[in-house]
Amino acid sequence: MKQVFGVFGDPVGHSLSPAMHNAAFSALGMDCIYHAFRVTPEKLEKAILGAEAMGFGGLNLTVPLKEKALKLDFISPDPLAKRIGAVNTVVFGKSGEIQGYNTDGIGARQALLDSAVEITGSKIVVAGAGGAARAVAFQLAADGAEITVVNRTEERAVELAREISAAPLSGKIKGTGLSGLKELLRDADVLINTTTLGMHPNMDAAIATAEELHSDLTVFDIVYNPLETRLLREARAAGAKTISGVLMLVYQGAEAFKLWTGIEPPVELMKKTVVEALQA
Repeated sequence: MKQVFGVFGDPVGHSLSPAMHNAAFSALGMDCIYHAFRVTPEKLEKAILGAEAMGFGGLNLTVPLKEKALKLDFISPDPLAKRIGAVNTVVFGKSGEIQGYNTDGIGARQALLDSAVEITGSKIVVAGAGGAARAVAFQLAADGAEITVVNRTEERAVELAREISAAPLSGKIKGTGLSGLKELLRDADVLINTTTLGMHPNMDAAIATAEELHSDLTVFDIVYNPLETRLLREARAAGAKTISGVLMLVYQGAEAFKLWTGIEPPVELMKKTVVEALQA
């Protein structure tokens, strides 16, 4: 009998995690299968407990469930997830415990390093204030970057920055409103979009245009469907370096895979599978 893994989210139909993880399971000869399940926030508690009761091997959580999962009293978050304030990976322990982890920040860091982007000392603008923004901003501030979180609701950005800065950090972090984005980008080294702007099917939206970007900037959009978002096209038009959300998806997924199975997954195959699915 196959062991089931899955991703919970709402929406979740766009997710390529099933293709990515199923390719890895198949390559490693593991009798496992990974599915996407639409789960609303009010059903999250029952869904996770149901998955545990049915013997699931593990779960990923995506928008809008990551922060809510941390508040569920039956999940034991590891220190990193607790500090970030969001859970994106759930592990069902053999003795009945349910553990929560966050692999988003690790995935973002590896995507930047893969693209030869210096993190320590860089001025990084993170757009958004949700679960992914928390993970990315915390990880990169801990790695020594100077982070500015921008959000349409300024209070959320300020609060997120305040919460993250309560932890020991090598870098700095502050929050502000979206209205100051254009000015911030003039001096920024990296722009990371963690919002859903530009995600399929609303592909015409972008957090910034070519006129607001510059050639010394690295633009990283964690949206991976479509493969090239409007933001990445605008960045290319401005002569900026671009990083696709595929890299973060793959690296955070690889980290989750290791947490569930204790096995090193075939990362290059996972990457190839995602890219091929997006190009189909």
